[in-house]
Amino acid sequence: MQDLKKQNYTSPRLLADIGGTNARFALETGPHRFEAVAVLACNDYATLDLAISAYLQSDAVQGICLQPVQHAAIAIANPVNGDQISMTNHHWAFSIQTLRDALHLQTLLVVNDFTALAMALPYLENHQRIQIGGGQAQPERVIGLIGPGTGLGVSGIVPAGKQWIPLSSEGGHASFSPADAAEVDLLKVIWREFPHVSAERLISGMGLEIIYRALGELHADGADASLSAADISRRALDGSCARCRQTVAHFCGMLGTAAGNLAITLGATGGVYIGGGIVPRLGDFFLQSAFRQRFEAKGRFANYLAAIPTFLITAEYPAFLGVSAILAEKLSLADNAAH
Repeated sequence: MQDLKKQNYTSPRLLADIGGTNARFALETGPHRFEAVAVLACNDYATLDLAISAYLQSDAVQGICLQPVQHAAIAIANPVNGDQISMTNHHWAFSIQTLRDALHLQTLLVVNDFTALAMALPYLENHQRIQIGGGQAQPERVIGLIGPGTGLGVSGIVPAGKQWIPLSSEGGHASFSPADAAEVDLLKVIWREFPHVSAERLISGMGLEIIYRALGELHADGADASLSAADISRRALDGSCARCRQTVAHFCGMLGTAAGNLAITLGATGGVYIGGGIVPRLGDFFLQSAFRQRFEAKGRFANYLAAIPTFLITAEYPAFLGVSAILAEKLSLADNAAH
C-alpha cells in the first residue's frame, strides 16, 4: 500500500460520502485524520452544490480552514461514468467539471461509494469489524463487499502487488435469486409490481417494506402496508410485531445468499465484508439470524464457503478511509508526473 505519511497536507481535503438519504462530510487535515464530520439530510438541499456549500460555510469548517480547500473527493451511491452524474436513489444530478469550478477546486475526484468503501477495508482495525461465523481470511486474496442501505452496494478489492485495485460494480442490480419455497412465493407476489426484481429491490430499505407488504398479502392478515423500513426494523427488534420479525429474518437470509453468491463469483477467499447503514442497527438479531447459514448453503461448495470469513463493518464513517486513499493516490501520481 502507498505510504500516506509522505503526503503533503498544505490545506485540508474535503471528503464526502453521498448516499440516497444522507450526505456525510469531513475535512482531512492529515493522513486519516478526519475533523468537522457532519451528516446532512439530502432532502434538505435542492442540489449537491448547495449541500457542500452549507457544509463549507459551517462554523466547524471555518474554524479549521485557514486556507481554502484545494482538493476534494466524493464517494456517491451511483455509477460514475464520465462527467455527468445522476443519482439512482435521489434526485441530485451534476457535472463533475461544473461542480469543481463552482467550488474553486484544483482536484475533484468522484467515485462510486462502494468502490470507496472497498478501498477502506485494508485500513480497518479489529475493533472496527465483527466476524460472523467461522472461516479465516487468506492473505493477499480477493476481498468482497456488500451492503444494504437505501440501495444495495456491491464491490470488492483485488490485490495487485503492494496495492489494491477496487472494483466498480453495480452488482446490487443483478436479478434476485430465491433460495427456498417461501422466497419463491414472495417473488411471485412481488413480480406483480416489478417485472424485474433485483437483489437491491429486496435487500435494502425499500426491500424491507416490499417484503413486509408481500408477506401481508400472502397471509391476508391485514398488516399495515404503510410501515416504513425504520418502523419495521424497530418493531422487529423490540419484539412487538411478529410480521416485522419475519420480514427482517427474510431480509437477513436473502443477504446471506447474495453475499455467498458474491464470494463464489469473486473467489473472495480474503473474506466478505458487510457494509451499509441497515445491518449494524440490527445488532444481535443479525448475529443470530440465518445470514451465515445461508452464506454457506451452496451445495457442493458449502465447505468452500465455510472457510471464507464474513465481517460486519462497525466503523462509524468507513467510506472516508477509502475515498481518502483514492484521493491520496491520485494526488501522488499527479505529483510524480509533475516531477
